This record gives sequence, C-alpha cells and structure tokens, in this order.
Amino acid sequence: MISRRTLLGSAAALTLALAYAGPALADPDQALADLQKTVLSKGPSGEAPAPASSVVLTPDELAKIKDMNATAAIVMHYGGNDWSRAQINGLQKQFADMGIKVLAVTDAGFKPEKQVADIETIMAQKPNIIVSIPTDPTATAAAYKAAAAAGTKLVFMDNVPTGFTAGKDYVSVVSADNYGNGVASAHLMAKALGGKGDIGVVFHAADFFVTKQRYDAFKATIASDYPDIKIVSEQGIGGPDFSGDAEKAASAILTSNPNVKGIWAVWDVPAEGVISAARNAGRDDLVITTIDLGENVAISMAQNGFVKGLGAQRPYDAGVVEAKLAGYGLLGKEAPGFVALPALPVTRDTLLDGWKAVYSTDATDNVKKSLGQ
Repeated sequence: MISRRTLLGSAAALTLALAYAGPALADPDQALADLQKTVLSKGPSGEAPAPASSVVLTPDELAKIKDMNATAAIVMHYGGNDWSRAQINGLQKQFADMGIKVLAVTDAGFKPEKQVADIETIMAQKPNIIVSIPTDPTATAAAYKAAAAAGTKLVFMDNVPTGFTAGKDYVSVVSADNYGNGVASAHLMAKALGGKGDIGVVFHAADFFVTKQRYDAFKATIASDYPDIKIVSEQGIGGPDFSGDAEKAASAILTSNPNVKGIWAVWDVPAEGVISAARNAGRDDLVITTIDLGENVAISMAQNGFVKGLGAQRPYDAGVVEAKLAGYGLLGKEAPGFVALPALPVTRDTLLDGWKAVYSTDATDNVKKSLGQ
C-alpha cells in the first residue's frame, strides 16, 4: 500500500527522512499496483479530481454540437514529441466525431511570446474552441483572457493561466496524475536500486504546475519511504533544448558525484539527455527512471538499457476528454473543474500493454524489434 507518509507532502516527508535511517518503509510492487486505482494529484487551485469516465455527452447533446458547425484550434506548448502527438491525435479524432472542424494546430517551441502570437493569429479566424497548454501561466494569461472575452471556449491541458477560474474563464483542465507518476517513478527507482544508494535529480526549472508536481512527488516518496536512498545532487533545466540541457546537467552530476547509482529525469526527453551523459561517462550501470512513455525511452527499457521504468500519462485519452469538455462549453453544460487520469507505471515487462494504454495503438516496430519481436 502507498505509505501514508508519501501523501503528506514533501516538507513533512523530508523531515521524516532526515530523522530516520533504516529499511524501506514501502513495498514498491504493492505501491505501484495501488497507484493505478486512485489519483493523488489535485488541480491547479486545489480541486479534487473528477474521473475521465464522468465526462459524457449523450446522443442528443452530440447531435446539438454537430448542428453548430463549430471550429476549434489546438495551441501546443511544443510539439514533435510522442506526448504532444498523442494529445493531438485524441483531440482530432474526438472533434471529428463531434463534427467540429480543427482550424489550426500550433507549436510554440516552449516560447511564451510565440504562443501569444499563435493565439492572436488564431483568434483572427474566430474559433469557437481553443484547447491549449500554456507555456508560462503568467506571460500568456492576457492572450487567453482576450480569447475568453471574445467568446471562445477554453479547455486546458495540465496548466492554467494565472488568475483564471474554472467555470468562469475556462471550461476545465485535464491532466494525468502527475503527482502519482512522480510517486511511481520513485518506487521504480527504489526497486531497481534494491532500496539503497545515492541518486541525482534533473528537474524542470520553470513555473510549470505539472512538472513541479512530479518533482515534489518523487522527492517526497524517496524521503519518506526509502531512507537508504539519498538525493545528493539536483540540476534544473529550462529548455527549449531539454535533451541537450539534461545531458549537461547529468554530466555535472556524474562528475561531481561519481558514486551515484541512479538519476531521475522529469520527463522522457530530458531522460534521453541523461542516457547520453551516462554513455559518455561509461556508466552502463546507471539506473534512470522518468515520466512519459516516449519511443526512445521505451527502446531503452526494451533493450534492458538505462531506463528501468517510468510513470506514464495517458495523452490520447486525455485528448478525447478535452474535446468532450469543449463540447460541454458549447452546450453551456456544467463541467468538473479538474479531470485527471490515473498514473500508469510501465516497466519492460508491461511495455507493450503500457504502449497500448498510452497511445491507443500498438507499439512501434522499433519498440517491438527492441523486445525481440
């Protein structure tokens, strides 16, 4: 069972860890199984999570939406990675089923000023809906506020602009259980290390709600449940070259702390940089855990490489839910302010089933070949 101490929060957990040294306080396998039955994350304003299964449109409601001939735009923080593609695929499929035309899909390259320009350009086409993930909650807030004032219904992924209220400024926000995935990646790290050893952390040095949740959860779980695992070095990365920045950060950790047994990375693209650093340092024994099931980290797991496990989001399913919530906005139907999908721990043994759950399709040929299939 997930330790009660894990749920207390990082500050209390760290205090407990400093005061106690001894065997692990959690059974990683049981904790990982329990995570898939609940959601640990709260929403950006502390909202309790509503399950994705609660977001439903009746046949009559779908017919009304189709008669509206509505339009939508998808405004991404950055694209080209597996997570973004899966979100977009889920959104486009559900919008098509609802008779909603997608006018544009944009990629801000994780630059707030580019995302603001994207929103302003899109608004010239007067979309009924924008589904988006803000790159920076403060820098982009005015652009989203202007879109909402023009009557566009806003649905967010993961992050919400500063000063926004659910049901007033936007319809809802949809997220994975990012806190839960941070917990999962900690238990997977502990399992791979046998519950002991020094580790490093590569975190996202930005005001980004969900990546902070992952970081806090990972640290709190290690501190409360695994007193023989010590975080001896932390390095922040800001991007947009997250793989390159993470490679430099991991190299610094490995150079200054040659005895580290593992490094946690905040998502799969930074984890790719950690893999490169480990290879360059000749550290074939290094354990890496992370969040998000991208193809490259999946191949590493399949080949019994550096990545021993990760907590996966369910981006395709999230995209489907976001599109349905946009329908709520068009209908004026009351929506839950925060919808979350459970964490999904993935290891080599569960890789193919995990891929199907994450992307709603079979694993790529590259992943299958790496598994010897």
